Amino acid sequence: MPSPLFSASPRQQHVGLAVLRIVLGIVMTAHGYQKLFVYGIAGVQGAFTKMGAPMPMVTGPLVAALEFFGGIALIIGFLTRLVGLGLAIDMLGAILIVHGSAGFFMPAGYEFVLMLGAASLALAIAGPGAFSIDEIIAKNARR
Repeated sequence: MPSPLFSASPRQQHVGLAVLRIVLGIVMTAHGYQKLFVYGIAGVQGAFTKMGAPMPMVTGPLVAALEFFGGIALIIGFLTRLVGLGLAIDMLGAILIVHGSAGFFMPAGYEFVLMLGAASLALAIAGPGAFSIDEIIAKNARR
């Protein structure tokens, strides 16, 4: 029997993916909420302009919507791979355009953004796990 210290059951793996997906979803939803409802679209466009983001009138609202609605989708496990890929690209852009020049460490560095990007990419690769809307859709499609 494998040691529980060095291996995980399929159920434990699915629980781990659910924890990762839900927590990442909460963080991304909060960031998207802030962009949409605290700063507003005009504020986000202005900030993206100051940061030097390409096409800030398009990318600002797009990123805000991706983070807010994509975060909600992650929480329920809907379109997880697609959202994970989108958020990984979003975080790569944040590193290259905003945080990379500030070094690794917070408060302005890229360590947090790198972690969010890695978590997003992990979900894009591994999928949502069993406790998700995506799994329910997949099970119905297999029938």
